[in-house]
Amino acid sequence: MRVLLVTKIFPNAVHPDEAPYNRRQFAALSRYCDVRVLATIPWFPGMGRLSKWPVGSSAPREEVIDGLPVRHPRYLYVPRVAPVLNGPLYAASMLPELLRSGPSPDVIVGAFAYPDGFAAVCLGRLLGVPAVIKCHGSDIDVIPRDRRLRRPLSWGLTRAARVVAVSRKLADGVEALGVPRDRIDVVMNGVDAKLFQPRDRAQARAELGRSPRSKLFVFVGHLNRDKGVLDLVQAFERLARVHPDIELTLVGSGAEEQACRAAAARLGGRLTVTGYLPHDQVSLWLGACDALVLPSLHEGTPNVVLEALASGRRVVATNVGGIPDILHSPELGELVPPGNKDALAEALLRAARHEYDAARIVELAGGRDWDDSARALHDALLSAVRGAGKASADGTEVGNGVVSAPAPRTGLENGAARTGPSPS
Repeated sequence: MRVLLVTKIFPNAVHPDEAPYNRRQFAALSRYCDVRVLATIPWFPGMGRLSKWPVGSSAPREEVIDGLPVRHPRYLYVPRVAPVLNGPLYAASMLPELLRSGPSPDVIVGAFAYPDGFAAVCLGRLLGVPAVIKCHGSDIDVIPRDRRLRRPLSWGLTRAARVVAVSRKLADGVEALGVPRDRIDVVMNGVDAKLFQPRDRAQARAELGRSPRSKLFVFVGHLNRDKGVLDLVQAFERLARVHPDIELTLVGSGAEEQACRAAAARLGGRLTVTGYLPHDQVSLWLGACDALVLPSLHEGTPNVVLEALASGRRVVATNVGGIPDILHSPELGELVPPGNKDALAEALLRAARHEYDAARIVELAGGRDWDDSARALHDALLSAVRGAGKASADGTEVGNGVVSAPAPRTGLENGAARTGPSPS
């Protein structure tokens, strides 16, 4: 099976750490089928000043990332003025790239519902191949609030052969936009099981130069308002005044980094801002902490929560997106309402006093790795191809290629769940 992935949420040489979840899942997928990636870059005069997306104007036109052949075509993007045009402009910009890029794919995947997924559906209809849209979070939770975009978003989703969501809550949002439930697959992200596993907390703290006696909370993510980092800082400042043994480390960078560093200066070492760190350092901080904190205002299925649980650490997070699916037991952590700083402060205090066994957290979380996730995504893509009449169940020829499913593996249900009626 030949798979063409079209997405702006993917790394490049200029932004190598963008969307690591897509990089890892698609790299794992390439073990089971032929994968090509169009990791698109939005372009418009004056783009750097107007767009919230990481823009790599100096990114190479093509490169190899984790063994994947990746091209970085630019697409015409009109920021702010007419967002409804961005889907058609995206598709039109990709068409020449598609026509000169070799054999036709068996399936096109748009990773992000709009404009990527919309464009994938347009291109699939032109080529006569099925399109699959992979949804991540804000493309379903936030974009539909814009009345101008709700209609083109729904147009693409309802015409996709299948829609892949990273959580059940996100699948509910896809269904609300008009997609039949039997065309939606829930495919959870995975974790790097070799990197994220229980560590000796005291040893990890010693490596980081942290006190073995404090209660340490860690936040990992973009330091911006959507991640609730300012809510976290305010909640922590309240606790810090009366609980001198509690500390907080913010791992990441972003628009609110200066505000976070100003708070760190006020708290004199109780609050640390590390800036961006590579994944191996993130795993060390997770090993050192008593709990991960993620007070996001909206989410898909945040990988850092899966990584914390795989590291044997409890989580305090907001009740948004796919997080309740992951924190399905009070033993794994506590959920609080988004934006509620009082509830967040109270949950942090309870977490600071809660003793638990790391091995029990790992066992109860029932982690999945990227291979599980990739196999589940492969199943969804194969269903789309077969449903379009392009393949038979025993793996017959598809166009100029061959569809082949990976060997059966027990435990695949941990990587995906076909959505259906929720148990009562």
